[in-house]
Amino acid sequence: MSDERTLDLLEAKIQELRELNKADGLELSAEISKLERKLAQLRTELYANLGDWERVRIARNPKRPYSLDYIGEVFSGFYELHGDRLGGDDRALITGLAELDGRRVVIIAQQKGRDPAENKERYFGMVRPQGYHKAVRIMRLAERFGFPIISLIDTPGAYPGLESEEKNIGGAIASSILSMLEIEVPTIAVIIGEGGSGGAVAIGAADRLLMLENAIFSVISPEGAAAILWKSKERVKEAAVALKLTAPDLLNLGVIDEVIPEPLGGAHKDVSQVMAAFKESLVRNLADLGEKSVQELLTQRYERYRKIGRYNTLSD
Repeated sequence: MSDERTLDLLEAKIQELRELNKADGLELSAEISKLERKLAQLRTELYANLGDWERVRIARNPKRPYSLDYIGEVFSGFYELHGDRLGGDDRALITGLAELDGRRVVIIAQQKGRDPAENKERYFGMVRPQGYHKAVRIMRLAERFGFPIISLIDTPGAYPGLESEEKNIGGAIASSILSMLEIEVPTIAVIIGEGGSGGAVAIGAADRLLMLENAIFSVISPEGAAAILWKSKERVKEAAVALKLTAPDLLNLGVIDEVIPEPLGGAHKDVSQVMAAFKESLVRNLADLGEKSVQELLTQRYERYRKIGRYNTLSD
């Protein structure tokens, strides 16, 4: 089976031939078509039956669209809001106002970096306490004006450094989860890449939890689970399977409500297709939630998280 590097090289070759065909007037259409068919065949062979570890790798692919890509493509009039009014701003977590299909919404989103400088600025998408304090502030703002909340999740986990511990990262996460559960407006969370541990749950306790097809959502990373359970990083594939962290597994378990489809190979292979599916899902779910009263939202949210997941009772 071909690997991703083979596909990337073939894509580059096709693009090179297209440019030659256009610039030099060479008749390369037949060759290009042949390579495109070969690329489609190889892509199908590689991605048609992905294992759990392969989905983890796709979820972490730095070429995937990040939160700001979705915000720029799907929403209009985004106006970013900064600061937690306590200890500063956290660039790993973006908040602001925007419009979705003509309706004003509030966005809370985790953002990774595209290069070393941005990764440093955004802490690789790992939110610190001030980020979750900012999220709570913006949730209350949304509640005051009756704006629905849409959160975009993409983080390996909350920032684990000394600074976070000193500023009570656990308390900040707990406060954010509680605010999401109590807030009196419709809420939708979408896992667009990595949904790591409490760092993801902090902005994910929503009325509807959606997930891109190749995203992941787990209490711990496969590497962390392998190190704890088997004392070996070599068993990450086994850990990925055991964690049930993929969208199909989580839909079956009742943890998420819907899977947003991706093209073969991941969201970065056809961004426009993913954006269209992403927007359609958001608009449809938001319209459905908008028909419910505040009391209905709160009651259904409570029941959802009291019953979430499935389990088997072992006999004696």
